[in-house]
Amino acid sequence: MRRWLVAGLVAGLILTALPQSAPAAPVTASVAAKGETVPVGTAAADAADDPAIWHDPRRPARSLIVATDKKAGLYLYGLDGKVRDFSPDGRLNNVDLVDMGWRGVIVVASDRNDEAAARLRLYQLDTRRTKLRPLGTISGGAGEAYGVCLMRVGAGVHAFSVLKDGTVTQVAISLRGLAPRGRIVRQLKLATQTEGCVVDPRSRTLYVGEEDRGIWAFDARAGGAVTGRLVAAVDGAQLVADVEGLALAPAGRHGGWLIASSQGDNAYALYRLPGLEPAGRFRIAAGKLGSTEETDGIAFHPGRFGRRYPRGLLVVQDGNNAPAAQNFKLVSWSDVLQVVR
Repeated sequence: MRRWLVAGLVAGLILTALPQSAPAAPVTASVAAKGETVPVGTAAADAADDPAIWHDPRRPARSLIVATDKKAGLYLYGLDGKVRDFSPDGRLNNVDLVDMGWRGVIVVASDRNDEAAARLRLYQLDTRRTKLRPLGTISGGAGEAYGVCLMRVGAGVHAFSVLKDGTVTQVAISLRGLAPRGRIVRQLKLATQTEGCVVDPRSRTLYVGEEDRGIWAFDARAGGAVTGRLVAAVDGAQLVADVEGLALAPAGRHGGWLIASSQGDNAYALYRLPGLEPAGRFRIAAGKLGSTEETDGIAFHPGRFGRRYPRGLLVVQDGNNAPAAQNFKLVSWSDVLQVVR
């Protein structure tokens, strides 16, 4: 054996035996909120939880935010943060919405008033009068309602009702007739507590957050496989448990980002689509409107929302808005892109 080869092998063995340094922690950038909502009505409690965004393409300044007080009901806010409407429907945990064109904007909230029987509570969002008009409730599965996200399918909607025990019930919702009807088409299962979810309509992929383990990807189609893939694990660096709210920031036909609330260190983790490679992280730092901590739900919508939000709007729940009750902070996506790229 040649001497240089022996020397190389010895050096390699020495390097292998030496303690290996841990990978460098990812850089966490900072942005400031540009707006905030009026606090929810439930004071001195963990009450605000999850937002959804309706974008008015013709008059962006008239866009609206739907958000839950999980102990009292559903709020409707303007971009100025002021309350436009409130539905006192009790323990509504998460919320999502979908624009059905001439059928209007449909809002669905996860109703946990009965912890043994999840319900999906439906509304029509009257965007002209800025009102939430109740449509009724349908079953969301057997167990405690927690998360919800929506996918438009033809003239109907599929809701993914995420139960606290890790069950995900896919419900086909028909909007024909006087009252909505629901039909459970399949169930998915994760091992432990889950909540946040979001659907990428381009790839028909459902992303679900298992709070202690990470983010899972499932085929969102009713006939798709019921097994999922762990695509972003809790690692204590890029993603710190609990995994809470999930949102998609699309860019182009297949690109963009998956955003996750990394609640354990009060940050937000970005993953590049479609491959889900880690793509940076950020915090909302203390500015004029304060920082955010212990964020549960988040929502994103692309497009222009006026001069403050020229390239998209991110809305996040603030779990510590002391001395006031919890509320929701509004962040310009332009500011995020400037610090994480």
